[in-house]
Amino acid sequence: MALQCDFLVIGSGPAGQKAAIQGAKQGRSVILIEREPEVGGMCVHKGTIPSKALREAALRLQNARQLLWASQQVELQPLMARVDVVITRHNLYIREQLARNHIRCLRGNARFVSSRQVEVTQPGGQIQHIKAGVVFIATGSVPRRPDQIEIDHEHVVDSDSILAMNYLPASMVVMGGGVIASEYASVFLALGCNVTMVDRFERPLGFLDEEMAARFVLTFEQAGGQFIGSTQIKSAAYNGIAGVEIELDDGRCLMAEKMLVAQGRVSNLKGLNVDATEVSVSGMGLINVDSDFLTTDPHIYAIGDVIGPPSLASAAMEQGRWAASHALGLPCAAAQVCVPTGIYAIPEVSCVGLTEREATKQFGVPIVGYAEFKEIARGLISGTEQGMLKMIADPQGDKLLGVHIIGEGATELIHLGQMALINNMGVETFIDQIFNFPTLAEAYRVAALQIRGQCEVVHERDAHIAMPGT
Repeated sequence: MALQCDFLVIGSGPAGQKAAIQGAKQGRSVILIEREPEVGGMCVHKGTIPSKALREAALRLQNARQLLWASQQVELQPLMARVDVVITRHNLYIREQLARNHIRCLRGNARFVSSRQVEVTQPGGQIQHIKAGVVFIATGSVPRRPDQIEIDHEHVVDSDSILAMNYLPASMVVMGGGVIASEYASVFLALGCNVTMVDRFERPLGFLDEEMAARFVLTFEQAGGQFIGSTQIKSAAYNGIAGVEIELDDGRCLMAEKMLVAQGRVSNLKGLNVDATEVSVSGMGLINVDSDFLTTDPHIYAIGDVIGPPSLASAAMEQGRWAASHALGLPCAAAQVCVPTGIYAIPEVSCVGLTEREATKQFGVPIVGYAEFKEIARGLISGTEQGMLKMIADPQGDKLLGVHIIGEGATELIHLGQMALINNMGVETFIDQIFNFPTLAEAYRVAALQIRGQCEVVHERDAHIAMPGT
């Protein structure tokens, strides 16, 4: 006999969790399907949580070296043990939260039979059918695999299997220049690994404000890393003796103990049989949705990585809530409003609003204010002197258009700028208030004062970047 429920959620990552809980809090019966042994999805087990826990450990080691002038031999296993503790505790929290809301969790592989009926193959081969009023697809994504590279998950790894390494390699080549590549490259560099990034674009993190991307490369290379841009990897294979031999398309050859393939992720629809529904999928393999995350099938919503950018855990959570609210007929916030981007590299990078180039296209040449962390007392105290806050205003210096930050604490500091943008506050907002001293938040006031021409900041644009209006 088929099980019956109001909400059926496929996938227990950030998007699926929040959709399920939103429905349960409104008294709906909810079944949550997860194919893995534990709930939480890739975010908890192979993505956001473990990578950030590893980053925190690497950062503390780096700070110890800088502040104590001491070198320390790094063993990877104790660090990964700490990562496991974080995963276990966060997983327990999620399970308790689902249980409190009376959400039934069912393990197995889901497959659509029709728009409102799903077949679940459970461990051991038992088949369970579920009929639902509304279905939410939240199956996440998997690492992209380039055709020319064989990933053996031992010598050539991807962003999932890198966390299974049991020792710290002496050297690593990272293929890619996106968020995942930049995060892992900088983290392993901080752990003492010799890291080289190779990407087909001129610089990594190409969606960032150009000065932020340039500052990241500068900091990465000053720490001992190497970035090779405008180049592609032609082939890579373990030579059976010393490591991975890598050939670039310009004829150069690299050798590394490990190679990380980090060229983004693709939506995970394998085995889901969406052809049995009216759901349409784009040529990029993404599920098409409207502004309420409703697919072309009136009974099915799609949320999280399966619909593409911004592919952020923070955005996925809100997508889950918004989609469930729409299915319930409840009012909800407009989707994708002022979403900040956080990159947990070393150093952190975060931004919200327009880049300088985008501002120029929309408003004309903007006025830009800078605050170098080396000029702020807290920056000197905490050793984050290479950080910087960049504030972008309209040509009159009144309207705030964007905030971009690089340096430790960037992903926390950005929310001041986010709140200002949401509430249409002007640049003077940051001048007329008093900040705690010493704090990095003072950078907002310094940048705002510079926009208004009331102070000078020692900042030189990177000579190799042709910025708008320069």
